[in-house]
Amino acid sequence: MSKTVVVTGAAGFIGRWVTEELLDRGYEVRGLDDLSNGSRRNVEAFADDPHFELTVGDVRDQETVDRVVTEDTAACFHLGAKIDVQESLDDPESHFETNVTGTYNVLEACRETDTRVGLVGTCMVYDVADSDGGIDENHPTKPASPYAGSKLAAEDLAEGYYHGYDLPIVILRPFNTYGPFQKSDMAGGVVSIFTRRDLEGDTLKIFGEGTQTRDLLYATDCARFIVDATFSDDVLGEVLNAGTGEDISINDLAELVASDGTDIKHVEHHHPQSEVQKLKCDPSKANELLGWEPKVSLKEGVQNLREWMQERDEFGSQR
Repeated sequence: MSKTVVVTGAAGFIGRWVTEELLDRGYEVRGLDDLSNGSRRNVEAFADDPHFELTVGDVRDQETVDRVVTEDTAACFHLGAKIDVQESLDDPESHFETNVTGTYNVLEACRETDTRVGLVGTCMVYDVADSDGGIDENHPTKPASPYAGSKLAAEDLAEGYYHGYDLPIVILRPFNTYGPFQKSDMAGGVVSIFTRRDLEGDTLKIFGEGTQTRDLLYATDCARFIVDATFSDDVLGEVLNAGTGEDISINDLAELVASDGTDIKHVEHHHPQSEVQKLKCDPSKANELLGWEPKVSLKEGVQNLREWMQERDEFGSQR
């Protein structure tokens, strides 16, 4: 089996962790990223690694995708996407073009080369959970933003390629992922935003009542899940969730992150209609089929992120 793989969105937050996981396993990684959301800083640790090559290009361009996905490609990890809920509400076209048309281009390149695909989706496609039980893969979908809608459309397209062309594909829905290299401005994740603001002595601002919950998955656990699932023949054609199986309210998360003396304040939500109230993963399918389970606790993960931010200028901000 070839040891060459492609990672789209390689310079993004999760993409760089997938890249590191693959390099650690001895793969030759061809990264593709247009750097609109990702950053060269995210992959600077691999700059001198002869097994890593970054192509700056756009998944919306078929010729660019065809240049990186070739006959010797063992797998394509497709993470290249627009991921900002607020931006998708303001500019839905950009999310459609990147997340749907871009995915079509990747699937076509993989179909031509018979390359297996790990399509990384999002837990934001799910409908509101109405009980304390976790969300499994059979839970109803109800995208609450153009971002979530475009990601679900990309999944449906990929499923069509699996059934229509026998293209080896797995659809992956990690829950809210956090950790080093995640943006910590308003385009980032809540854990990174809270941690950065706490380190700077700023008020932690909670949108709405703060009762909304999230299942928070550490970056290395997410990357291991994506790599394990993509290479597993046992999950081809499946949808798989990844999460801890535990959720925490944003109010409780703020209390966990806040140092003594840090203020916490509730503010009006920009778009409350796009907020999923409860996100708690049922990861039992991934555990059963892959033997995968998360290793990093929330407390440990937050401490890792805090230490990483303290070691970097601007507390890890990538603005």
